[in-house]
Amino acid sequence: MPLKPFRNVFDRSMAMIDRGLQYLLILLMGIMVVNVLWQVATRFLLGDPSSYTEEIARFLLIWIGMLGGCHAYRVGAHLGLDILSHHLQGAARWRLQWIISGAVIIFAVAVLIYGGGTLVLLTNELHQTSASLEISMAVIYSVIPLSGALLCCFGVDELLTGPNIHRHADTN
Repeated sequence: MPLKPFRNVFDRSMAMIDRGLQYLLILLMGIMVVNVLWQVATRFLLGDPSSYTEEIARFLLIWIGMLGGCHAYRVGAHLGLDILSHHLQGAARWRLQWIISGAVIIFAVAVLIYGGGTLVLLTNELHQTSASLEISMAVIYSVIPLSGALLCCFGVDELLTGPNIHRHADTN
């Protein structure tokens, strides 16, 4: 089959993206835990709360939420995208999953990549910075087009391999 070498490279690339996303989410959660513990310690033990930890926690929550949503979609744990498919069987279920994958790709390109990319460029052009950390808000907002690109990759993978409705352990 002429596409077999392409499929092997694509499958390995998707596995690396999956693993990288998982490690990134673990790292961000670990940083957030340490950050919030430091906030609590400085507030209640030292009586002088750290001025930047709340902002770091907020930005980490944005990144974890966006990237975590991508991971949830990838493993089939995203509640809103599989609620109807559980009631269908056979070819109807497959068609619905293909439609959902297509809709996810269209949304990711139009809203997250294009809209998020525009937001990143605009905030960078306006030199908007965060209040406490004084870092560019374009860095914070860059997770929007990044998550759009991930959703596109995952959607294309589902279109190429066929929808995998039960990627996670729950197969009911």
